[in-house]
Order: sequence, then structure tokens, then C-alpha cells
Amino acid sequence: MKYSIGEVAERMGTNTSTLRYYDKQGLLPFVDRNAAGRREFKDNDFNFLEVINCLKKSGVPVKDIGKFINLCLQGDETLRERYDYLDQEERVLEEKVTEMQKQLDFLRFKKWYYKTSVEAGTEDIHFTKGTKFVDPETHQQYRYELKNTKDIHQLINLAVDEI
Repeated sequence: MKYSIGEVAERMGTNTSTLRYYDKQGLLPFVDRNAAGRREFKDNDFNFLEVINCLKKSGVPVKDIGKFINLCLQGDETLRERYDYLDQEERVLEEKVTEMQKQLDFLRFKKWYYKTSVEAGTEDIHFTKGTKFVDPETHQQYRYELKNTKDIHQLINLAVDEI
């Protein structure tokens, strides 16, 4: 079956300008064109588009995606090179996920900090007595409550009537 760029964009949840940009950047050498010069996508092209989409969302530069697509088009002689490339990208993505998890964890701690301050009507509950410095016990208290909760959102989110 053949698909127009509009049909592909709709199916992929993107827009035609993105697909045209990918084509202009050399990411779509597998796409045929009809006699009028219009792109005609085939069922198998969705496999490539899925790879492009994944790599793009993973933060891989367009030029590197293009190199990977070209490796795919070269056939079996590049299987190991493609595997090694994806193996490296997996490591990079795992590092990003780990870093983002740290940021999410800290953000959730701060939400809990402010939620408990809102509930108490003051931030002073988290300060070392007589100072405006956060008491080191505050982090320990949060970790204890986090460990003993079944629902992180209940721990960190304000009740609807408090918002």
C-alpha cells in the first residue's frame, strides 16, 4: 500500500513539515516519489520512521540518525555496526534517564517541603531552631515518609481544596 505524506504524518502523530524536514536532511532516502515528484511511503517505511522517531526523541542529532539510516540501507554487512551504535545510544539514554530521575526525586522532595510548609502555615517547620537554615533532619524526615508511603502523589501533592 502507498501512503501520502499527510497520511503518514497523521499515522505517526506528527506533522508534514517534520517529515519534509527529515527528507531535506537526508533521513528518508528509502521513500519513493511518484511521477509528479510527490513522496509515496510504503508499509515498510514505517519501520524506518519508527527508528527515526525513537532516535530523535532520545536526543540523537539528525546527522547521526542519517548515518544510521544509511547503515540500515547498506544491508547485512553493517549489522554489527548498527548493533554497536544502538548499544552506545542505549548507554547514553540510560545516563540521561538516571540524571532525570535525580531531578525528579529532588523536585518531589521540594514539593513535599512546600506542601508541609503550606499545611503548617510556615516554612519555619523545616528550619534549625532560631535560624533560617534548613534542618538536615528535613531530608531524613522526607526519606522516611517516602519509604513508608504507597502513593508518592498523596505524599507530595496538596489537597485540592488547598490549591
